[in-house]
Amino acid sequence: MKQISVQPGRAELAYQALLDEICDGSLAPGATLVQEELAAQLGVSRQPIQQALARLKGDGLLEDAPGRGLCVSRLDLSRMRSHYEIRSSLDGLAARLAASQVLQQGLSRATVEQDGRTIIAKGRRAISNDEVKAMIQQDIAFHSYIYEISGNALIETSAQLHWRFLRRVMGDVLRKAQRPPSIWDQHEAILNAIVAADPELAEHLAEQHIELACTRLTQALETS
Repeated sequence: MKQISVQPGRAELAYQALLDEICDGSLAPGATLVQEELAAQLGVSRQPIQQALARLKGDGLLEDAPGRGLCVSRLDLSRMRSHYEIRSSLDGLAARLAASQVLQQGLSRATVEQDGRTIIAKGRRAISNDEVKAMIQQDIAFHSYIYEISGNALIETSAQLHWRFLRRVMGDVLRKAQRPPSIWDQHEAILNAIVAADPELAEHLAEQHIELACTRLTQALETS
């Protein structure tokens, strides 16, 4: 791990550093986390490490280790499905509101299409280049863009909790399973419905996309 040199927000930086390590597989399920060691590796005191570990446990990414301390949680399929159930509603609502914004001319159709297609192109390129980290980044970027243009700032805030857990699941699956280019076909269909100012279709496609993602990831984890 790289040491953290920036002074402000050490707890947040420690949290993000550990989150990255968990999501990219550097900290594997079952790995025990020792506060003193983490503090030395990241170049901070124990207090920001304690705060970061508490947040990660709250996210469901850490659990109590046998004996004492914390370890990286095993992937919990039931918890994953619960996150996806909530995301289905959030993403469906975001897509519906975004399409309504275009319908009511609160958003430029051309701008939405251009911005969305830029993200889609980057996502397809990440798959072609077999770049797992970029695949996840662009997937998050696409959905975050829909949250942004929905006009409801609370959607993205609500979705962040679920993304932190699901980002770890996606990373684990993408490192082991075949890359799914159909995801970006689904993203493109959602974008097309938003650009066409069709709230009902946009909502349906967004919800369907999340349900398919949950099914695909469940199957991949059950067979790995």
